[in-house]
Amino acid sequence: MTLQKFEWPIRIYYEDTDAGGVVFYANYLKFFERCRTEMLRAAGFEQDSLIRNERIIFVVRSVQIDYLKPARFNELISVTAGIIEEKKASLLFEQLIYRGEDVLCKGLVRIACVDPETMRPKAIPKILIEQFKNEC
Repeated sequence: MTLQKFEWPIRIYYEDTDAGGVVFYANYLKFFERCRTEMLRAAGFEQDSLIRNERIIFVVRSVQIDYLKPARFNELISVTAGIIEEKKASLLFEQLIYRGEDVLCKGLVRIACVDPETMRPKAIPKILIEQFKNEC
């Protein structure tokens, strides 16, 4: 399964950088998270509503990341997210961070759908997948 990529712009703030003036490596994961959250929002779902109404939360199961070029203070970057694999209770996202045409970082992030009380896997609601197909 490959859905259209969702894209979200992010400005690099001073707080995102390390002593060398480049984005601290762990902050790329935060940028990936923001993009996935905005993708969910663009599809019409808020995470707090999913907890309340569907009794699900999404947790990161695994991450593979490659850092290719640094992002620096005050740059505008674009973060993308595309679902490349769908399973009953998880999604695999391919995520990229660009500055213009340059790919700065790429990652594979597996997200698991779980029950918020038991933290056990739970099927992803079909409506959510269908909405991703329609909106993103």
